[in-house]
Amino acid sequence: MAPNPDPEGISSPSPAAMTASIDRTLHALGFEYELVSPQKVTGRLKVTKTCCQPFDVLNGGVSALVSETLASLGAYMASGFRRVAGVQLSTNHLKPALLGEEVEAEARPIQLGKTIQVWEVQIRKSDPSTTGRKVLLSTSRVTLICNQQASESMESYKETLKKYAKL
Repeated sequence: MAPNPDPEGISSPSPAAMTASIDRTLHALGFEYELVSPQKVTGRLKVTKTCCQPFDVLNGGVSALVSETLASLGAYMASGFRRVAGVQLSTNHLKPALLGEEVEAEARPIQLGKTIQVWEVQIRKSDPSTTGRKVLLSTSRVTLICNQQASESMESYKETLKKYAKL
């Protein structure tokens, strides 16, 4: 896919190219980041056979993976690019997403402490019966520790992320 021009006429990468650069795991599932910032991380995923359970429903483990990954990415930026690690993940699955549907994920911080951060992640889909209103599929709360120095090997990842992030 060709890069998309931004309002200032500067070429920006497609969501797929951005995701491929910053997150191999979610990229392999077909997830695409849309916004990456210390205040909010968003993206979307088309529900394919790769991410479904045998009943052609989005696997709850995929929802949990998306939730922890988006929260971790946001926490990494919000902490000033310090090492983060998830210490608690709680996910409630409220409604299914079926094979072929597209879901949207949004992560926002609840608490941005110097040692502990807490993020909420909501996964939604459009409901055609309600003129496109979004229906909540799952909600997750992710607690992360964020007070450790990142290793020098993370420097190139930090610079790559800075190219795409809204800081």
